Amino acid sequence: MTRASHTHDMQDGDLVLTKDGLPGWLDPVVRAVETVEPLQLSRFLPPEDGAGRQSAVLILFGEGERGPELLLMERASSLRSHAGQPSFPGGALDPEDGDPKADGPLRAALREAEEETGLDPRGVQLFGVLPKLYIPVSGFVVTPVMGWWREPTPVDVVDPAETARVFTVPVADLTDPANRATTVHPSGHQGPAFLVESALVWGFTAGIIDRLLHYAGWERPWDRDKQVPLDWRA
Repeated sequence: MTRASHTHDMQDGDLVLTKDGLPGWLDPVVRAVETVEPLQLSRFLPPEDGAGRQSAVLILFGEGERGPELLLMERASSLRSHAGQPSFPGGALDPEDGDPKADGPLRAALREAEEETGLDPRGVQLFGVLPKLYIPVSGFVVTPVMGWWREPTPVDVVDPAETARVFTVPVADLTDPANRATTVHPSGHQGPAFLVESALVWGFTAGIIDRLLHYAGWERPWDRDKQVPLDWRA
């Protein structure tokens, strides 16, 4: 993709990825994004036959009062799938997002983030994408799109039917061993979890955060034997 200084041109031409002007603390994340292999992120990879619905999520790093932070949202409890579950903003690609093999996932990630949180995409600098992953339970092929919140704007729930709340989590809280645990799904599958902002972050979202912290060198030793139920509440 063509390099440029910003990524807010949503109408004319392709969106671009650029590392120009990123804060130094993001360097370990950039290196992780550039070097991580698909199986280092998840054992669930897209089907080789091309099956699955193309989607994208926005993994947006900002800088708050307590340093680096991530933008998350909590899905409405009335939704049929992933009800009440914290997640990155994101969703399925629409035809107007363009080519799924080109900048379609970038457009979808920004569009969904705007629709779900009110985020102004013009303040977001996209700097990378992680390998496509697969969510077997929903059949989604997900492209995680990495962003730097260069010019933060207010965010909040746009549609209460879809989103219960929008919040940011300091990276310091995500790396705090006291906030880490393992969840056990009724299927028996175990995965990492984070107890932050009165929420239990688990599943696909927690898996991505866990791997990013690990490969960026931010992970701190934590008790993997500490288990929490999926219906945990603060």
